[in-house]
Amino acid sequence: MARYFNAEQISLAGRSFAQAEKMAGRYFRIAPDEWKEYRYDVKTLAYLDEYEVREGAFAHLCMYEYGEERAPEGNGLHFYRICLQDDRILNAIERANSFIRPAPLLLYIAAHELVHVIRFGRGEGNFDATDDEKSGEEEKVHRITRNLLKPITDTDLNLVLDCFSDRYKIGDLIQ
Repeated sequence: MARYFNAEQISLAGRSFAQAEKMAGRYFRIAPDEWKEYRYDVKTLAYLDEYEVREGAFAHLCMYEYGEERAPEGNGLHFYRICLQDDRILNAIERANSFIRPAPLLLYIAAHELVHVIRFGRGEGNFDATDDEKSGEEEKVHRITRNLLKPITDTDLNLVLDCFSDRYKIGDLIQ
């Protein structure tokens, strides 16, 4: 049976994405008004369609495209949906026995997914890459995410960063 975020956890996820967007903006030098170029939304498990649910991941991206007839210059428009997998996140926090706190884990997930959105939006990564290419992209995104979050590291965030390091491979749960 699926587990869903409660109202407090949804609010925390929203704050995490707002903080991650500010940090990613500074890291990538994106002005607040330039974020509109990176079209994305965030949905929790309760609001995902069946095909947006993915086992084995804390979150993943779906890309949606609008046909050329809707695009002003004849190129199809696209946007990304960040699909949070509440049950996976809650289970990981529960299994960690208070070792991993929700706020730093959600911040890491938010920053990681926004790095993907930015890289895909800039053409620095390929959304439709092969499995081997996706593995390399994930390594780059984890490295960038760690660097992006370094200015605010504290004990709780360092624990999350350690869990997503090469030593533990928990990072395979974010795609």
